[in-house]
Amino acid sequence: MHATATHSRHPPPPRPPVLRGRAGAGERGSGTIQLVVLMPLLFTLLFAGVQGAMFYHARTVAIAAAQEGARAAAAQNGTAHDGHAAAAAFLAQVGEDTLRGATITADRTATAATVHVVGSTLSVVPGWTPRINQSASMPIERLTG
Repeated sequence: MHATATHSRHPPPPRPPVLRGRAGAGERGSGTIQLVVLMPLLFTLLFAGVQGAMFYHARTVAIAAAQEGARAAAAQNGTAHDGHAAAAAFLAQVGEDTLRGATITADRTATAATVHVVGSTLSVVPGWTPRINQSASMPIERLTG
């Protein structure tokens, strides 16, 4: 039997040089310092994003409740009490955690119905309670013939 050696036409790629000794010895602990500096910034950005989302959601709920109330109060046979009840029912359906301590005021004049919703939202910042104040107005429905 005849054994043939297999040879590659291309030499193997060069290996990267191996660094010996204490490369970067003057930078020991720099990763820890970077972590200590960057983590509070990262958490601040994270909490700011969460707080912004909670504020926006509570604001949207307050606007929707005010619009529901204004729509009910502006109906042809609607009253300010109907507007208040519709806004309160909407807030009860959404949940009390979204808009805490909500107060609703409804007013109906000869030409327009207005509903104000005021409350606060949850906060990730201790001691700070963001206030939400939204209102909606609609013209009174009239049948003319």
